Amino acid sequence: MKHRKEKTRRMEEQRWLIDKVIETSGVDFSWAPTGNALSILGYDAYPDVMSIRARVKKYADISREFERVASRREAVARKAEGEGHPMTARENYFAASIFYGIATWPYHEDDNEENIAYHAKKAECYDKYIAYAPHPIERVEIPFESRSLPAILHLPREAQRPLPSVLAIRGMDALKEYSVPVYGDRFLERGIAVLALDGPGQGECLLRGIRCSADNYARAGGAAMDYLERRPEIDASRIALSGRSMGSFWGAQVAAHDHRIKAASVQAVCHEPGMNNLFNTASPTFKARYIWMASFENEDEFDEFARTLTLEGVGGRIKCPFQIVAGEDDELSPIKHSYDLYDEITAPKQIVVYRGERHSLSGALGWQTLVADWIKDRLDGKPMQSGRIHVDAGGAK
Repeated sequence: MKHRKEKTRRMEEQRWLIDKVIETSGVDFSWAPTGNALSILGYDAYPDVMSIRARVKKYADISREFERVASRREAVARKAEGEGHPMTARENYFAASIFYGIATWPYHEDDNEENIAYHAKKAECYDKYIAYAPHPIERVEIPFESRSLPAILHLPREAQRPLPSVLAIRGMDALKEYSVPVYGDRFLERGIAVLALDGPGQGECLLRGIRCSADNYARAGGAAMDYLERRPEIDASRIALSGRSMGSFWGAQVAAHDHRIKAASVQAVCHEPGMNNLFNTASPTFKARYIWMASFENEDEFDEFARTLTLEGVGGRIKCPFQIVAGEDDELSPIKHSYDLYDEITAPKQIVVYRGERHSLSGALGWQTLVADWIKDRLDGKPMQSGRIHVDAGGAK
């Protein structure tokens, strides 16, 4: 990985410190890329993850090591394909796509040839996975302003049509390909379709020059809703939203903007007005990426922009049932701000706080199942009671 001068002072000046943190605590120093790979790919990826963790000793190693594992998985997939083993090909093409996708993470430039190449390999392997996937998958383009947003539509097998659906919005470091695993997706297993979106500033949108402003994700969400309404397989009256990490911020904006959404759940929250913890006290990789996502060249100008990133006044415009799932000790967004959003919402609402958990909710037992059941209940029209729920490490309320 070639080093280019970063646009954030901490990222440029503290590269030596980042390298030292990686050397002592490992590659998962920021958003936990290998932890996310395990959550998407399951135990089958454990040897790959352990290999990456052992070999990454500094920031410049990250892309190379994820690419190494991705290319090996791609080779296994091609061999299996040639030998007539479609399930083995399916699993390995998917794994290769995920690892190529994570290899793009350390880059913060439009024109980086390695970044462009990794995105291309990610897409190539995912297209091969689609051909062997265990459920129907379709790449789609969603008209947005003068361009289009890339998305992936997943449909459950043998479910009664028209289908309820979820608009899935991931975080600033995530890609749409990460939203649905090969097997056992909690929404698909419940008969719910999933539209996984790369919105403004995310994934392929960055390569298309579609950047995020303070509020354009709300309009992007509306465009995704327009698209889902036009699909004959989708029940337009039963569309929910799930937003994770920075998707919890954008998801709240979308829910407030578009009242066609029947229910919204946001998790691993980013609700702090101005995002001071995310941009100024957490890993400098977050700020470096968001400056690129929002198309700023000057850090001081970005700091002024960051002050406009707030959900103050948004909660009062949310009309659908709304769920917040968060860690009590979230290091990127103090829990106070999620309570502030909760208090502002007048619609039916629920906040579930896991005691002692941080942003990733990695030790929060069963939270993803809780979200899937809550969304299904709302799409099925079941009534709910508003309330605050605190859950201990063992899952007891």
